[in-house]
Amino acid sequence: MRCKQKVLKLSHNMTGTNNKNPKIGIYRVQPEGFKAFILESFPPKDMLVFSPSIQQKHAEAMRLLGKLDGITALLPDRDYFLEMFVRKDASSSSQIEGTQASISDAIEALNIERRNNLSQDVDDILHYIDALNYGLERAKKFPFSLRFIRELHEKLMIGARNTHNPFPGEFRRTQNWIGGTRPDNARFVPPPIHEMNQALNDLEKFIHADDDYLPLIKAGLLHAQFETIHPFLDGNGRTGRMLVTMFLWYKGLLETPVLYLSTYFKKHQEIYYEKLNAYHSENGNIEEWVEFFLDGVIDIANSSIETCKRITELRERDMRKVQELGKNMAPKALDMIRFLYKVPTVGIADVISQTGYSRPSAYKLIECLVDMNILYPTSEDDSYGKKYTYKDYVEVFTEGGLLK
Repeated sequence: MRCKQKVLKLSHNMTGTNNKNPKIGIYRVQPEGFKAFILESFPPKDMLVFSPSIQQKHAEAMRLLGKLDGITALLPDRDYFLEMFVRKDASSSSQIEGTQASISDAIEALNIERRNNLSQDVDDILHYIDALNYGLERAKKFPFSLRFIRELHEKLMIGARNTHNPFPGEFRRTQNWIGGTRPDNARFVPPPIHEMNQALNDLEKFIHADDDYLPLIKAGLLHAQFETIHPFLDGNGRTGRMLVTMFLWYKGLLETPVLYLSTYFKKHQEIYYEKLNAYHSENGNIEEWVEFFLDGVIDIANSSIETCKRITELRERDMRKVQELGKNMAPKALDMIRFLYKVPTVGIADVISQTGYSRPSAYKLIECLVDMNILYPTSEDDSYGKKYTYKDYVEVFTEGGLLK
């Protein structure tokens, strides 16, 4: 991991007990009569100090990130597998916002002919996937900045059927609120425009500051602070969750972006909201949020490590199976297996395109893969033709799926 030496230095410097940390802001009555949350300068002048137990969790999370990074580096065809990690995060993050579509829906929507017949929920997931992939590519050559965040939001929201934001990629110019029908009966009112702009400038400086905050704690603070600022009219939650992965990759904590926390946040959604609300409460419970965030990193790192192991086992099993097809069909079958890592639901047109086979030969290959229990028919013929799914592979990425 590229930042290992710095992490050890920071771990050495971050000592002390759980002193009472300062509040990150206060509620202040606005001229219109409602209370809005006004952020203090961030980070506080007196450095936030966390308990030894938090530092121990950080050390464990960093150890698991290193292990995950090492396993991922050895994963064959890893670029294909990364697409599935992205789709899983996209479905979980969108579900937090009320989307009903699943990762399976997102996979089926990859068929080009279905793109014009999508539900709003699936369309939301595909926009998230496009935005996340854009951000990962953009981050290779563009600084992690407010402009980068706006671009990410624009990709997420522009053209999305379910969007409620008339200005994709633009920070809000009016007051927003969370819960309720107006600011005076809302659950939370983010900072007004002037204070929002100052808070965003502080956040950008915090991202780039060479300070003594441990890196995963800094990632957690980044997410909570962004959600508190709530700089867009819509799409703040999804954008903020994308920023976690972007930040970890940008800071060199991961060589390959395979850690996505949306599944953890979705699994513990009520606690997720509870801890974020506590972060910007009157009492400002920062440590509880950081602990929850680090627990998420540990949980997802462990899960991703297990996923990578199961992918490797599945790949070896099915590569052995297709070798039995003989020298005429085996090479094309191997190519098809690799394609299925990226697009695990296919039709006859996909097989023809990938193999160059005639229609009869393509059907023969599908038949062989079905007989080997690699592909499974998803349904009877529909208006787009019969589809087949690499079921065991998809189950690796769905909770409770087991290798058979």
